[in-house]
Amino acid sequence: MGLLSVPMKKPSEVDFAKPLKTLVQSNYRNLEPDQLNVINEAIAELNTLRNTAVWKVFDKQESGLEVNYRYYDQLSALESKIPVQELQVPFKWKDAFDKGSIFGGRISLTLTSIAYERTCVLFNLAALQSAVASSQSTDTDEGLKQAAKLFQQSASIFTFLRTLASATIQGEPTPDLSQDSLTALGNLMLAQAQEMFVIKAIKDSMKDLVVAKLCAQCEELYSEALRSMQRDGVRALWDKEWIPQVAGRQAAMHALTMLYHSKVSKANKAFGEEISRLQKAVELFKTAQSRSSNPTLFQEYANRAQKSLAEAKKDNDFIYNEVIPDVNNLPSPGKAQLAKVLPLATPLSEDFHDLFGALVPVAVNQALAACEGRKSEMVNGEIMRLREATSALNGLLSSLNLPAIVEVTASGDSLPPSLQEKASAVREKGGIAQLKELIERLPELFTRNKEILDEAFRMMDEERDSDNQLRAQFKDRWTRTSSDKLAATFRANGEKYRTIINNATAADKVIREKFATHKHGLELLSMTADQLAKEIPSAGAGSNSQASNSSAAQTLRSLMESVETMKAERECIESELKGLTIDLKDRFLSALSTEGVINEPAISLSEIGKVIGPLQEQVGETLARQQVLSTEVREAHERFVSESGVSTDQRDRTLSELAAAYDVFTELQGYLQEGETFYNGLTEILLVYQSKISDYCFARKTEKEELMKDLTHESSRQASVAPTPVIPTHHTSTTASNEPASTSASAPASAAPPASAAAGGTAPAPYPQQMQGIPMAAAYGGNMAAMGGFTGYVPPPMPQGFNPYGTLPYPSAYTGFPPATMVPPAYYGTYPGAYGAQHHQQQQQQQPQPGAPGAPPNQMGW
Repeated sequence: MGLLSVPMKKPSEVDFAKPLKTLVQSNYRNLEPDQLNVINEAIAELNTLRNTAVWKVFDKQESGLEVNYRYYDQLSALESKIPVQELQVPFKWKDAFDKGSIFGGRISLTLTSIAYERTCVLFNLAALQSAVASSQSTDTDEGLKQAAKLFQQSASIFTFLRTLASATIQGEPTPDLSQDSLTALGNLMLAQAQEMFVIKAIKDSMKDLVVAKLCAQCEELYSEALRSMQRDGVRALWDKEWIPQVAGRQAAMHALTMLYHSKVSKANKAFGEEISRLQKAVELFKTAQSRSSNPTLFQEYANRAQKSLAEAKKDNDFIYNEVIPDVNNLPSPGKAQLAKVLPLATPLSEDFHDLFGALVPVAVNQALAACEGRKSEMVNGEIMRLREATSALNGLLSSLNLPAIVEVTASGDSLPPSLQEKASAVREKGGIAQLKELIERLPELFTRNKEILDEAFRMMDEERDSDNQLRAQFKDRWTRTSSDKLAATFRANGEKYRTIINNATAADKVIREKFATHKHGLELLSMTADQLAKEIPSAGAGSNSQASNSSAAQTLRSLMESVETMKAERECIESELKGLTIDLKDRFLSALSTEGVINEPAISLSEIGKVIGPLQEQVGETLARQQVLSTEVREAHERFVSESGVSTDQRDRTLSELAAAYDVFTELQGYLQEGETFYNGLTEILLVYQSKISDYCFARKTEKEELMKDLTHESSRQASVAPTPVIPTHHTSTTASNEPASTSASAPASAAPPASAAAGGTAPAPYPQQMQGIPMAAAYGGNMAAMGGFTGYVPPPMPQGFNPYGTLPYPSAYTGFPPATMVPPAYYGTYPGAYGAQHHQQQQQQQPQPGAPGAPPNQMGW
């Protein structure tokens, strides 16, 4: 039958694995090891599926449809699970017609966008459907049924692509994805689908008026396809035989309309009208063969028309003698459209299984991260209140030489028991040597993080300088988005990381200063018991052992026990605060499902308040008790000094220094451990950040090379390209200028079904109902902005509560931090960073499942 099929876009191989694993690692840090293994397996399977699907279309077999349906479905599902703007995979696709430079378009286009990949996969799906449809035998009902279904599906995809491509591609697309070309291809596929219904109606010997109406609609669809294909922007795009063939088929459909309407005239005994229509049919069949340069096009029907005309003329000359009217003044048969543009809906595959079912939708994941950030911020705030209060209490006790002052009066020159215990505890924990070791590691940890961040900025600077140089060289022809604009958010987040590092160094300074201030006391506490005893001055004359039995001394000892009890309670409260967990995944999923959006602040604050509220009350209660306790300690201390006459001599100052040094040792040890955890966690975050920049720079490098290649080819070809001949205007229509509007009206530009059909109406009886293809409803609910049209990388938001001074001086709980483990130097040393190459996986063949989505039968039995 000489039906037309659309050529395929040629892809380039890409590696999903590394960038996608980096993305998952960055955004789903709370995955269990088993879940992470499942995700990694899914990523590998997606990589294989991609390499199979995008090349399978070139076999032009029906088996290639299902594997591409599956790949498209996985892309659609994945888009809802990850922040797709962060995925730096350079998807390169060539123009399907590969003539871009002839009329100023691109030969190929490389974008780092899953939505762009989906767009190109959909284009090839529509092209493959047209190829499979064109290869069907029109001599059998099964072949006609399959061809009609696939042409309709192809038309539907091309129509859907007009919206998707404009939302996906910022800037100039390849010519095959331009609005005009997609409109023309959609119109062409719809016209060829309608032709299948015409052939089926003729084969089934349906009523002549029904056939005439189907042919009239088909002629109009071919007319619209011809007009859209002859637009200036796309006329040179098609193969040279396309426009002549479409013009020929349009004339042939008009001829068939006249032929079958003449039979209606004969049945109504309007013999003059019959002859007029047959004369026009014979003329149009010759026109069709001439336009298409195919002398046998619809020759069988041309012979029938010629024979019927001869018989009708003979009968009229000898019997009826009717006047033959002007065919342009005769009424048209009307139209019946069975080929329709159907809405697109996923999943397209027959048995869809989401490879990334373990990942929650990106909106839910973002809500969970925001919730965790709110919880961490509130937890850190309560911990900070506790630590500040405890630090103030320790300062008060040190200034009053408590509890040593009530112990020294009873023990004379010996070291008070409380200080003996504290010195022993310090020695067991490594003493001052252990603090020095931790402090000396801080510069190394700082330098490691700074080098990673500096390398990330070096890569961005190098990529930006290259882009600016080429932009200056090619000027307006360098059409891609500038690096400064594309990486602006990336750089902003990098500066936030740099601020975090700088704040951490300020926290390091605070620690060093505190260490230096209490260094002498720490050294004393780190000595052996005998050495320490020699360093303690003897008791002065003012000491009075009998004072230990005074009521004031007993009150102070009782208050010191209360202080220790309060500190123990606070340790428990802090431990419970750090261990708080809240899982709102089901709540967020339910909200997203029922409402379409997640009101995360309202849900999170309500649920977090329920969990943390009782602990906040305990914090408030212990702070209130401290105020009372501090007042009581001061008053008891004044009475004790007044009654006992104890003086503050050198020994007292030394013991006070030791007590303060012990508190500082405990505080610094905790801070340094948190600081190490902070730096190691930041290292992992920065490594992921640097890896994303590496992917971004690689993608930009690929895009740069492709654009330079296009510009080079354009320059070399434009001078030698001859102008494309203009199709004569008489090829645009076979309808006379004075033909009634009912037969010459143009179809809508989008070849959309009539309003009645779109609203669920039916064609007038006795015509068959709309043929049903794949049931397809809009994949994104009409929200094209959700398709991730922006092609650049947008880094994730900074973690909430990530402040080195969050709990004086390092955060005790950081959202997204891995367990507190030391990152070995080798881990940093082996990281490839900017020097890691993107390797393409070898293409793997995957046996696809045959078949395509089915369709319920219509009144034709299809």
